[in-house]
Amino acid sequence: MADAAPTPPGPAIPLTALLAREELGLRLVAGPGEAALHWVHTSEMADPYPYLLGGELLMTAGVQLTDPERYVARVVAAGAAALGFGVAPVHDTVPPELVAACARHGLPLLEVPPRTPFTAVGRAVWRLMAEARHRELRRVTEAQQSLATAAARPDPVPAVLHALASRLAGRAALYAQDGTEYAAAGRPVEPEARGALARLVRVLHPDGRPGEGAGSGSRPASAADTVGGTHLAAYPLGGGQGLTLGLASGRREAGDHTIAGVAVVLLSLLTAPHQGADEAARSTALVRLLLGAAPADVTPLLGDAPWTVVHARGEGAVPPLGTPLLDARDDGTVRALLPAGREVAPHPGWTLGVSAPAEAAELGAADLQAARALRRARAAHTPLARHRSGGLGALLDPDEATAYARALLAPLPEPLTETLRTWLSLHGNWDRTATALGVHRNTVRQRIARCAVLLEADLDDAEVRMELWFALRWSP
Repeated sequence: MADAAPTPPGPAIPLTALLAREELGLRLVAGPGEAALHWVHTSEMADPYPYLLGGELLMTAGVQLTDPERYVARVVAAGAAALGFGVAPVHDTVPPELVAACARHGLPLLEVPPRTPFTAVGRAVWRLMAEARHRELRRVTEAQQSLATAAARPDPVPAVLHALASRLAGRAALYAQDGTEYAAAGRPVEPEARGALARLVRVLHPDGRPGEGAGSGSRPASAADTVGGTHLAAYPLGGGQGLTLGLASGRREAGDHTIAGVAVVLLSLLTAPHQGADEAARSTALVRLLLGAAPADVTPLLGDAPWTVVHARGEGAVPPLGTPLLDARDDGTVRALLPAGREVAPHPGWTLGVSAPAEAAELGAADLQAARALRRARAAHTPLARHRSGGLGALLDPDEATAYARALLAPLPEPLTETLRTWLSLHGNWDRTATALGVHRNTVRQRIARCAVLLEADLDDAEVRMELWFALRWSP
């Protein structure tokens, strides 16, 4: 069969959406009608288990189907989401034994009519994923614009809460650290859910004192719960005021967390105490960016003095970098912008990467320098590394590069490492790699797919390929 197209970036799609495509003529003959499809895989192996990653719609014509019970048990064990069975050219109908096995194991079984090629099913899944991703991105973009516009109104805090509640089809409220509601907008929620939301707020402020927002100290950056079908979430604001954004909605959709994050930034700025001239200028720059201004039009507000970018990863209290310009994330990473010349020292439990001084217009390059310096520090197990100029060669220390390569490639057994090395050296050419290794091209595809899973990397990304190639060059 023809090779399937690469999986496009996109969320999982419901099985019901695929069944609704009338031109495919798919029919559910066994198992539940609810499943989430992440991709499509075609296999005529007697046991496809080693080649499944989980979440697939597995397509087969039953060429080697001899034991339906064992076949279905293995497919379920591999985590496949559903099974699509083509009734031609091997079988005239879906075997009753296969239908019974899928029913017993709770695996959705689809009948694929002779007129529908498997590639058409795969193409339909990719299109549905792309449409879902497009809807998500459009929804987030429209919400960002709506929130930024609300922040520019004469009474901005209620306006932002109202816009947020409207976008999430629920309720948005600001809470004091003791769980007392400060301001709210949107539809009311049941008393039980409201009490649970107040408890989430107190979880974020266990000592009753104002915090510094997401990522401060060892406090969580958010908290969530579900009560009686109502989804609850709480996000502490920055600025040291002890305020928390609480959200309640009847449904949870992709993009909600991103939309809430934009609201947290805006509300933190709007509720912060009076700022000095420098801080006000920086806040103005952030608001202008959110309203769509070009970065080149905003950087003059940061001043002419050079800046340093710091990337950090660790646990516990955020390192005292002496700047309010922090981006602390849920995964334990922090990015900071501080005036050049300010001392950056190691901090227990954290690894830091520091860029070279840069003007405001060159902060993008400085951000990349700090990211590379952090990677070097983590590879060498040192608490702090600084950007080194002098070309690409100067960025690599032999011992550090070897340590990094060993850590990066550790998940791969030797056969997969050699396959990856050969495949990258031949620019991803399947046939030439198969010839060089003396194996079938499908074996190469399976091994490379396995490499991608074990490394948790997108091997279609040129930057990922480059990093892996350097790692292979420096590996022992």
